[in-house]
Amino acid sequence: MVLTLLFIIDNIASVYASNPKEFRRFVKFGIVGVLGAAIDFALLNLMRGYFGWDLIWANTLSVSVAILSNFTWNRLWTFPESRSRKKRRQLPQFALGNLVGLAINNLIVVGVDAILVASLGEPLSYNIAKAIAIGVVFFWNFVINRVWTYRGL
Repeated sequence: MVLTLLFIIDNIASVYASNPKEFRRFVKFGIVGVLGAAIDFALLNLMRGYFGWDLIWANTLSVSVAILSNFTWNRLWTFPESRSRKKRRQLPQFALGNLVGLAINNLIVVGVDAILVASLGEPLSYNIAKAIAIGVVFFWNFVINRVWTYRGL
């Protein structure tokens, strides 16, 4: 897993070193991702900590809302030229690519939380798990959306 992540980072770095416009998009995608992560963390903690939802359902809701926020901001700011494309086609593409990210995110959050909860307790255990999941899934989401949802831009 670590080698795969390093391979992806290396490939992204080599592509963007020679293309400043793409590097700016990558940075904007990251900024949008930070906003999405804030939404994700806030909803996860609200649904799990305050309302007592099961971790998997709280995480699924929080990631889903973050996906909608990220789609909106990436369409408006990161890839503004994508607004010439129909939303009814672009949103399902974005969502489908991010559903794989959601599955990866859920696996990491639930798995890492199960390992950490006994020693750290909640909410620290699932927040650390969420931070790890977001870090891993960020690269998947960027690559799949750049290649599929926003290709040719």
